[in-house]
Amino acid sequence: MGAAAGVDVGGTFTDVVVFDGSSFRASKVLTRVSRPWVSVREAVERLIDPSALERLVHATTLGTNMFLGQVGLEKPRAILITGRGFRDILEIGRQARPDPYNMFFEKPKPLVPRGDRVEISARIYRNGRIEKPNVEEVKRIVRETCAPGVAYVVALVNCFVEPEVEEQVARLVEELCPGAIVEWSCRVDPRPGEFERFSTAVVNAMLRPMFKSYLSRLVEELSKAGFRGRLLIMQSSGGLAPPDAAREQPVYFIESGPAAGAVASGFYAGLRGDEIVASFDMGGTTAKAALIVDGEPHVTDYFEVGGRFHAGRLVRGSGYPVRVPHIDLVEVSAGGGTIVWVDKGGGLRVGPLSAGAEPGPACYGRGGDRPTITDAHLLLGRLPDVLAGGRLRLEKRLAEAAYRSLTRSTGLDAYDAAVEALRLANVEMARALRLVTVERGVDPSGVTLYAFGGAGPLHAAELAAELGVQRVYIPPYAGVFSALGLLVAKPSMTKTLPLIGALDDKLLDEAKRAAAEEAERLAEKLGCRSYTASVHIMLSYAGQGDAIRVPLRGAAQEVRSAFEDRYRRSFGLLPPEPRPPIVSKGAVLQVACRTSMTPPRAPVDGKLCCERRAYFLNTGWEHARVYRGLPRSAEGPAIVELDTTTIVVPPGWRLESDEYGGAILEVL
Repeated sequence: MGAAAGVDVGGTFTDVVVFDGSSFRASKVLTRVSRPWVSVREAVERLIDPSALERLVHATTLGTNMFLGQVGLEKPRAILITGRGFRDILEIGRQARPDPYNMFFEKPKPLVPRGDRVEISARIYRNGRIEKPNVEEVKRIVRETCAPGVAYVVALVNCFVEPEVEEQVARLVEELCPGAIVEWSCRVDPRPGEFERFSTAVVNAMLRPMFKSYLSRLVEELSKAGFRGRLLIMQSSGGLAPPDAAREQPVYFIESGPAAGAVASGFYAGLRGDEIVASFDMGGTTAKAALIVDGEPHVTDYFEVGGRFHAGRLVRGSGYPVRVPHIDLVEVSAGGGTIVWVDKGGGLRVGPLSAGAEPGPACYGRGGDRPTITDAHLLLGRLPDVLAGGRLRLEKRLAEAAYRSLTRSTGLDAYDAAVEALRLANVEMARALRLVTVERGVDPSGVTLYAFGGAGPLHAAELAAELGVQRVYIPPYAGVFSALGLLVAKPSMTKTLPLIGALDDKLLDEAKRAAAEEAERLAEKLGCRSYTASVHIMLSYAGQGDAIRVPLRGAAQEVRSAFEDRYRRSFGLLPPEPRPPIVSKGAVLQVACRTSMTPPRAPVDGKLCCERRAYFLNTGWEHARVYRGLPRSAEGPAIVELDTTTIVVPPGWRLESDEYGGAILEVL
């Protein structure tokens, strides 16, 4: 395999890892928030001539950022065309409330205002009867609304019974308004559940112009630098796909950045034989947690984009539903750039606002003057004077001045305020880790905590102590681990199949035939020499809303047994006899190219360079040994300074390097 680069654009840093066939090299650059494609080029050029790259893999959080309201990523106008009586489905939604005791909670405003939701005389009935669309109505709607930048979404109830009806209307709109973005719901998600399907289609249509523009600029920027290789984009599910797939169905790529870290954790968990892993990724803006079992991240088919709450899969109602496969992540507002502030009651608070890269934490000396988590680490002796391989010099006096601004409101001096900020951040991050372990029936004491990201290893051991975790692993190239995950991920694509009906052998035979045909098409798009294909069927008892994802293996009786086993594990018991019939609500096909990589060992060349006073949350101020580079072993109190991150080894803990150049932290 020729040279390859993985580039992860974050809110504060853009990380890059280059693999030349025998070794990894890594680097960080500050993200140009207004021009992230320039950051990609700058990051790559620090390590390799782009013309020498055979492959470049990219992850981005553009989709999430647009729905969170990032300046410069405005949502386009969308027109929803639906059948009579169904224009308000997006506004009615479900009855889920993320904050049930808040009397003033307001549901998110519909992505499509009521005036832009229009009805036509078209209906698909569950029994297959069709009321054909009125062509003149469609012409009138398009004539009144066609304008540059408008996105149309055709969404009819029960479209999965006869998908061609939606497509006919969509093709007519394309003819009448050339150049418009036109989407139809069953192309994106051909399953029952009209609210989730309508929402998924609208989100996809709104993202398409932005992804098209961004990818065009990215390709242009890389071409100027001489890149002629293959560009791949990370999906929310952890697979890689070509840019054309991202342009057409960007809804599959919304959480591409966070997914990469979970993929890398799964890869190293498989190499090391760690059965149950909680991955912990703390970057400059947020911290993410995920559960990895037997080397595979947990994948779910539902999440909400743009929501205020992203604290576990059961919390719904604050964002816009998207029904596509994605790695099940819990995300909290706790990163290196998270701002520390004082509320009206005089209490210290952490987040959710972040200083980002522009201006960044106060200690960066780029104009920021508000205290952040990074400033707290520097003030407490836990960070070196330089970051990003020496390219970013930190100013302790600026960090101290930022924390001194809290003194009058809190009564704490700058150093005590910094300590409390770290404790509060740990409480928030521990909550996220409990959600992916305790909430899912996993005892944290039997978990290995994989900590990475620029700030993750600074908090890892102290977080583990709070959770009762006995073992921490800091993987090689931890500070750019998500970028490394892009290089070990496999090219893959996912397709939802409209498999609706009672569970029996006839239905499964139909699913296997459809999956085999579609797998060939997807493998061709991916350019696979050989591939694997897996199918998961979405099953529930008749009359139930949510479905359980079950592998399609064997005959109907085997699938039924697997469903009942998962149902019992999820809900504790089965329905009483006679049980309702088991029905399918669709199937999900995933095709992945067969690839392999043996990662090179990261350097273990750390040397004891000095001692300095540093604060540890369990013991207070200590004289800590400071190592430059990863040592073979070290006992706390110690600070290990690497090019892309810093590891804190508290008193009572021991660090040992492993065969891959990672660090194992355990209690003495």
